[in-house]
Amino acid sequence: MNRVVITGMGAITPLGNTVTEYWDGIKNGKNGIAAITNFDATETGISVAGEVKDFDATLYMDRKEYKRMDLFSQYAVAASAQAVEQSGIDMEKIDADRFGVTIGSGVGGFITMESGIIKMHEKGPKRVPPMFVPMAIGNMAAGNTAIKFGAKGPSMDIVTACASATNSIGEAFRSIKHGYADLMLAGGSEATVCEIGIAGFAALTALSASTDPDRASIPFDKERNGFVMGEGAGILMLENLDHALERGATILAEVVGYGVTCDAYHMTAPSADGSGAGKAMILAMNEAGITPAQVDYINAHGTSTPANDSGETAAIKYAFGEEAYNVAISSTKSMTGHLLGAAGGIEAVACVKAIQDNFLPPTIGFQVADEGCDLDYIPNVGREKEVTYTLSNSLGFGGHNAVLCFKKWEA
Repeated sequence: MNRVVITGMGAITPLGNTVTEYWDGIKNGKNGIAAITNFDATETGISVAGEVKDFDATLYMDRKEYKRMDLFSQYAVAASAQAVEQSGIDMEKIDADRFGVTIGSGVGGFITMESGIIKMHEKGPKRVPPMFVPMAIGNMAAGNTAIKFGAKGPSMDIVTACASATNSIGEAFRSIKHGYADLMLAGGSEATVCEIGIAGFAALTALSASTDPDRASIPFDKERNGFVMGEGAGILMLENLDHALERGATILAEVVGYGVTCDAYHMTAPSADGSGAGKAMILAMNEAGITPAQVDYINAHGTSTPANDSGETAAIKYAFGEEAYNVAISSTKSMTGHLLGAAGGIEAVACVKAIQDNFLPPTIGFQVADEGCDLDYIPNVGREKEVTYTLSNSLGFGGHNAVLCFKKWEA
């Protein structure tokens, strides 16, 4: 079995469009949530979102390229370009057949779908744009990224709702661990802050109707009333350890465990006893060969919905037993909102940076304790702490549970 390390990262987020900007925002407890500007959201009843600000596609691709991509694909290519650059890979010196891409999206090209259907309805089917399908389909974040960088190995789009990015990283980890690839760009991308995206989740009563950005995404707080939509992309460059060492790469962290399960319980609600997500955490720790007492930090799914946060608390207790009261937990969604299929991508970045900087991100906006959420959620202010192992949890509609375990790099 091959060891798998991280040699590059990229992030497009509501807190900034590089890993450095994003992590600085996280460390300082900055709120990336604000009033919706992408469209007039008045009639949706939803006021705030975690929008990406000042994104410039031309930094990563030419006009002909980005005009043929939905925004979610643009985000993925941009974050992947950052990860490739940091990794220091010389494309002329690698085996392209051993270089793959696994980038998930919960929805795909929602903006393209919305505009294309409106055009068809208003002007007739002959006016649907020629590139409608290749821009809308969800695999094109992976497809466009593979084309951009000449990655001819395994290329996949894993769709497990809000667990998509975490499953993508996990499956890429397995591809390298079991010898099917040497390098994998892996993560997730999403661009759903549009009228149909907001309206659809609002109809499900899943979104927070708060008009105050500071009281909208408040994971584990008793007054939480729904999640806040976010957008962006988070991508890791995963690499076979021997391959990385041979080319003298700088190693950021190691991926040592992956757990994946299904609640098989309900379309949108987690199992109340926490067993589904709890077993995924156990699987990830078992693969890493560690006990709950060795986990220094959990980046929780922590969506700020009543069902998720209490259910995830139960899952942590299921997996950790009494040790649940000793582990530090936070939800960085308090600062970014919920990036749906991309959430696990930027949260994996946060876990790696927590290891590198020995710093635990806070859960901001935490004011009112909830008796059903009684663990250590690192309220409001982050902490300095020696960090060796982190877990990243992602839970998706349909009962999908995915957990990654990251470890501080040591030879």
